[in-house]
Amino acid sequence: MKTLFLLLTAGKLGKILLSCGSMILSVFAYSLVLGWKYAVGFVALLFLHETGHYIAARQKGLNVGLPVFIPFVGAWIELKEILLDPEIEAYVAFAGPFLGTLGALGCYVLARNTDSTLLLALAYAGFFLNLFNLIPLYPFDGGRITAIVSPKIWLLGAVILVGLFFVRPSPILVLMAILAVPGAIKAWKHKPADEEEPSHRNIDSARKIMYATFYLGLIVYLSLMTHNLHEMLTALRA
Repeated sequence: MKTLFLLLTAGKLGKILLSCGSMILSVFAYSLVLGWKYAVGFVALLFLHETGHYIAARQKGLNVGLPVFIPFVGAWIELKEILLDPEIEAYVAFAGPFLGTLGALGCYVLARNTDSTLLLALAYAGFFLNLFNLIPLYPFDGGRITAIVSPKIWLLGAVILVGLFFVRPSPILVLMAILAVPGAIKAWKHKPADEEEPSHRNIDSARKIMYATFYLGLIVYLSLMTHNLHEMLTALRA
């Protein structure tokens, strides 16, 4: 039995069990605080976000693991190789918030058609989480996307992260801030000459503008939807 267990955990089945098991654990943990219906929907939105990363990584031929979930922290997929191409990294990073936004939009449309407060709350959570992930600072998705233009933008992300902590203190923000320290230091030390490296030199201005436009467009849309849904939920609670 021990040998069989080791074989399962070492192979593909083990990876599937880890992904599914961590997802079930997250649903259970969230359900203790938020109720099982909300927990299922919330984890499903996280799954959609990570699936976006997974699909994009596979499209680029990258060796990537299945999503793994940690309750009250989030989820991630493991890239099993170091990315040296900023454009590929930006492409993979953008796919997560993009698919996650579509999932939140689906909840919003269903909520309006069914007058479901639960789906409206899930839509708000989905829009907010994907907006949060677009903070322009590594290791957030926004940091990986904006790096294609210039890591100097990460300094703005550091200011945003500090501002969020003062507005709404949270242990998760502290954890994110610790993870973001290397990126902030790299942005501070970044020089224009660094962008002359081969990995950056092959990215023309048109593609940089394209990614910047998509990034800003998604931020504007998510900001508007997050604000509007916050107002709607506040009115419903009043």
